Amino acid sequence: MGCWFSKKSKRKSAEKQPTPTAEDNSNSSSNANKSALSSSATEEAPKQYSWDKRDKVDPKDFMLTGVKDATVGRLPGTLNGQQFVIQDCENCNIFVFDHSATITIDDCTNCRIMLGPVRGSVFFRDCKDIKCVVACQQFRTRDCKKIEVFLSCATQPIIESSTGMKFGCFQYYYPDLAFHFKEAGLSIFNNNWSNVHDFTPVSGETNWSLLPEDTVVLDHVPAPDPASEFKSVRVSAEPSRSIVPLTKGGRRKDSDESCLFVFFAGDYTTANARKLIDEPGLKQGFWDASGQSLQDRHRSTPH
Repeated sequence: MGCWFSKKSKRKSAEKQPTPTAEDNSNSSSNANKSALSSSATEEAPKQYSWDKRDKVDPKDFMLTGVKDATVGRLPGTLNGQQFVIQDCENCNIFVFDHSATITIDDCTNCRIMLGPVRGSVFFRDCKDIKCVVACQQFRTRDCKKIEVFLSCATQPIIESSTGMKFGCFQYYYPDLAFHFKEAGLSIFNNNWSNVHDFTPVSGETNWSLLPEDTVVLDHVPAPDPASEFKSVRVSAEPSRSIVPLTKGGRRKDSDESCLFVFFAGDYTTANARKLIDEPGLKQGFWDASGQSLQDRHRSTPH
């Protein structure tokens, strides 16, 4: 009986554990795949940072090095607020028709340079016989000789171990210049071009002076050559077209009359101030302290 029950037990065990079919195998494989997909979907994607999304830049696009006897530079939209370096250039006409972060000029000789608005500093080092037009937040020179600069500077210009420096008021125009001033965070009305500080004065000598008031900018920094890549940029150095108003700076004034202060408010302060300078008294007129129109006073004054 024991053998019979043993066989019966084995038979019942076999009935309880049926042999897997092909359909069962297929379902098992499908479930495994779903589990794997679900696991991969829950994995986090790699993090991306802002610097990973930046366009790759070539440092050579932001440098001028070792150029001689050529007209070179950058057209509008090529720097877009980046830093720029000019070094080891000789007898060149250099035009930077764009705004930038900072510009450093090293070891350059006998060059004419025009720099669009610079948010930070413009630093000349070991340069000589340079004529330039510059708009910047800070202007500095070190170990330089014979630099003539038509300058718009938001802070006090600084020279160090430099001689033969001459300064004039910024007078320049090209179509994108007003926009570049805005992008660089510079005001066209904040110009300390003649308030120069000499870190290394020499007793009995003068390391810097002001250019004559009638100096013509384009006689010192010529407009781009018509055959160059910059021929499409319309340039003017007429005081009436200059983005920055022409001021006398530290020169002796023609009269001892007091100053006029005008305050502007609203969205068009720069445009209104510019209009006041360019077209004095043509529309709304100016008044003196007594309330009399300056035009009326002019007409009633014997000539």
